[in-house]
Amino acid sequence: MSAHDDASTATAPTTPPEGAAVVRPARPEDLPRVAELAAEHAAYEKAAPPRPDLAEALGRLLFGTPEPRLRCLVAELPDGSLAGYATCAPEVSTWAAAEYLHMDCLYLTESARGHGLGALLMSAVRAEARALGLAHVEWQTPDWNTSAMRFYARLGATPKPKARYTWRAAD
Repeated sequence: MSAHDDASTATAPTTPPEGAAVVRPARPEDLPRVAELAAEHAAYEKAAPPRPDLAEALGRLLFGTPEPRLRCLVAELPDGSLAGYATCAPEVSTWAAAEYLHMDCLYLTESARGHGLGALLMSAVRAEARALGLAHVEWQTPDWNTSAMRFYARLGATPKPKARYTWRAAD
């Protein structure tokens, strides 16, 4: 969900019905709002806040190279404001000896939930995987986020129980 600018992203925006929300690839001018949404997301998940220069750092990952490391899709409301985002990147499975699309984040503001935007974002992530020739998408959610688990189950996704670890590379 190719160089990641308006013309080269694999997920082409569709023409929405008049007054409808749309999911589209992020543009450089969206980065300050995406960083705000990421900070809300971190707070929602009870995680440490993102780095202070997140918008600039994301810009380098999304737009700084011909082949971006990260893709970002945004949910844009009819008034032009952004109500959510999803980020994803290809990863490799050793056991399958194949790439898959890892969705790192999916977040909607509280007021935007329950209006179909999550399904639109997920559909765009899935389309990104197909456009990249990847067979599946993987992601994780905190084990206490039962509403997200119900949402993903309604989409037909299946959970894989695992514990997630982090380990700093430098001490």
